[in-house]
Amino acid sequence: MLKNRYRRITRFFARIIWQFIFWELLLPKVGLRNFSSNRRLGRLQSAARRYRALATDMGGVLIKIGQWFSARADILPKIVTDELAGLQDEVRKEKFEDIRRVAEQELGRTLEEAYAWFNETPIAAASIGQAHKAKLHPADAEKVGYEDIVVKVQRPLIEDIIKVDLEALATVAKWLMRYKPISKRADVPALLREFSRTLYEEIDYMAEGKHGETFAKNFENRKGIQVPAIVWSHTARKVITQEEVKAIKITDYAAIEAAGLDRQEIAQRMVEAYLEQIFSDSFFHADPHPGNLFVSTKPVLKGNPKTTTDDDGWQLIFIDFGMVGHISPSMRNGLREMALAVISQDSARLIQAYQYLGVILPGADISALERAGSTLFERFWGKSTAEIRDISFEETEAFAAQFRELIYELPFQVPEDLIFFGRTLEILSGISVGLFEQFNVWESVIPITQRLFAEEAAENRFGLNEVADIGRLSLSLPRQASNVLDKLDRGRIELNSPRTNLLIERLTTAVERGSIALVFIGLLLGGIQLLLAEIKTAGYVLLGGAALALWRVVFGNRVV
Repeated sequence: MLKNRYRRITRFFARIIWQFIFWELLLPKVGLRNFSSNRRLGRLQSAARRYRALATDMGGVLIKIGQWFSARADILPKIVTDELAGLQDEVRKEKFEDIRRVAEQELGRTLEEAYAWFNETPIAAASIGQAHKAKLHPADAEKVGYEDIVVKVQRPLIEDIIKVDLEALATVAKWLMRYKPISKRADVPALLREFSRTLYEEIDYMAEGKHGETFAKNFENRKGIQVPAIVWSHTARKVITQEEVKAIKITDYAAIEAAGLDRQEIAQRMVEAYLEQIFSDSFFHADPHPGNLFVSTKPVLKGNPKTTTDDDGWQLIFIDFGMVGHISPSMRNGLREMALAVISQDSARLIQAYQYLGVILPGADISALERAGSTLFERFWGKSTAEIRDISFEETEAFAAQFRELIYELPFQVPEDLIFFGRTLEILSGISVGLFEQFNVWESVIPITQRLFAEEAAENRFGLNEVADIGRLSLSLPRQASNVLDKLDRGRIELNSPRTNLLIERLTTAVERGSIALVFIGLLLGGIQLLLAEIKTAGYVLLGGAALALWRVVFGNRVV
């Protein structure tokens, strides 16, 4: 059976790869590019339909991949995401006898001994296990403070199934590495190994419970976020028992609106919660597909006092912490630099952030990347996702023409330690657009970046580089003067005329005073920013420095 499973998976992807070669590579070369383009949506829908049928029948890792793509409403056509959306709910259910056998073996007692009531019909079936409603015995319920629970039990032989699926995908990865545009930018086998490592962590329900408690502790002082509590006395490696969540699925838009909730506010809180996880906690929920996120208009969880509910009348609820991500210090620094670069529209700093994260290929044209970044900021900064999707073909074509060589080269790679972070952001983006098509991610990023700027100042990182950056936005010196002085300093220009020497002396003095003016403006704006952030001591220090710089500009040596 497992050998046949391997063959079915590899045959399916071999067919997909062959169709891509024929339609996207061969036909355009013989002058049939338009013929291929006009039929692309139909091919994508057909491929999505066939994948959905295969994943529904086989389960395992294929379900997870399909769920990932089903949430990509931001980049995939609706006909594709609609086809794959069924994989959120249409996973094949296991026979109850098999579920009972796994649960009783793990718990070391019968279901009747462990639970007062256990519903044989599952409420949800996922790729790794399936969930059943149950009730605790009165004595156990009294200890934890609630009786309604959900018991998640792993599928029989799931570890063997995952092993075969990953072997089949490893074969497909080797095929993909033969295509140079892919092999140049991603070590697909390495990415698959990282995926495998995280997947095997996901089938340890004891680890999942601990992750949930870590998340709850991180959010104990942040309002409006809830996490179900774990019943540890009824949890083992393949069985996890937790408080029941009676709430609205985040993609049930009709129920959300009927409850009087604002879909834009839900998207906003969800994104802000993830920004907190990434930049404050360095630990994030890495599986935000619609089946793992809920909203409720009333407090529904009693067993986890570490998550607060006294907010503006509704809560965002996270479940299923089998897949989590960790942000390393170096990765956090890179992401921090990226956030600050984006909010300040600083393309040079953005490229530096890319370099920190290792996403730029060696030998990339950095100056071209900076110009492209500046152009993207000018054209697209501040637009909502829907506005970006609606950008005209002419505007996109103009950008492509301007940076034709850069787009052709695409000097980016995918580091393996970013795979789940990228996957999480991709799914999150799709859910946000589904909730509110005009969702504007810039508005969500601004508060966290204000705090990052304040942290940067508090860490004494608000130094001369930042001062120069702010000053440059307010006052610009002639670039030619700077170049001339630089060449003179290095002895690359020799001038002997007395008149010329006088002019150079004047120019030098003017540039010196202009530079001090830059420092004054930078210190002034920096001090004001720190005072607004209530970092008073550092703010007053910068304002004092600004006063000294101003005195130097006004009363210093005059230009002769």
